[in-house]
Amino acid sequence: MKILQDLLELQSVDTRLQAVRARLAEFPKRSADAEKYVTTAKAELDAAKAAQVTVVRDRKKYELDVEQWKERVRKYKDQTSQVKTNEAFKALQHEVDNGEKEITNAEDRLLEQMVAGEQYERQIKTSEKLVKEAEEVAKVQRAKIAGEKSEAEQEQAQLNAERERAVAEIPEAMMDHYDRIMKKHDNLALAEVRDEKCSACGMRMRPQVIQAMRRSTTDELFHCETCTRILYYTEPTAAAAVANAQPAPASPNSTHREN
Repeated sequence: MKILQDLLELQSVDTRLQAVRARLAEFPKRSADAEKYVTTAKAELDAAKAAQVTVVRDRKKYELDVEQWKERVRKYKDQTSQVKTNEAFKALQHEVDNGEKEITNAEDRLLEQMVAGEQYERQIKTSEKLVKEAEEVAKVQRAKIAGEKSEAEQEQAQLNAERERAVAEIPEAMMDHYDRIMKKHDNLALAEVRDEKCSACGMRMRPQVIQAMRRSTTDELFHCETCTRILYYTEPTAAAAVANAQPAPASPNSTHREN
């Protein structure tokens, strides 16, 4: 029946279109994933550079602290030669001792910042290398994704043209019927009858329906009584028919009785 063949052709096109659309829907995520590694590598580089800026700023602060405390200690030492009493000398000596401790602390913090600065410099170099590598990988992935997307878009355009030709062969009322079933049943409007059952929902067909479907002269469309999909029947090949007609092999545990 021509209308059934036209519907089958349309469903074949729609099935391929659905697959292409699904592929196209994946490209934004694939593109984002390709850029993710570059973004992550750049973020690590930016973090290392920001940390290095902080280290440089703190290092300058501690360098200033060292110089300021050294200047204070020099002043206290100069003043010790001018004092007249032991109490004043002891007070100045206490300030000198305290100042020298502050110098030591500031120098320790300065050394820590210098070590951290060297570490961040190494990290920056490593991060710059990783950014370059990530960009090279992303470049390859972008080209691959762009090529695959272009192919998918071309395939979609071809299938859309095929669909237009298929739809042109189908009456408008039948197209409305087809579209309603498609929307209801996850883009599958037609189902094959296999082993006298609807291959989509498993509903067993009535014998008279099977007989009617097998008549090549029938112009009637049959629907599954459960899922309402349009049914079609394909006669098995000769080889399949012979295989189905062969009796099941006897069980090796079967007992045989001779007469």
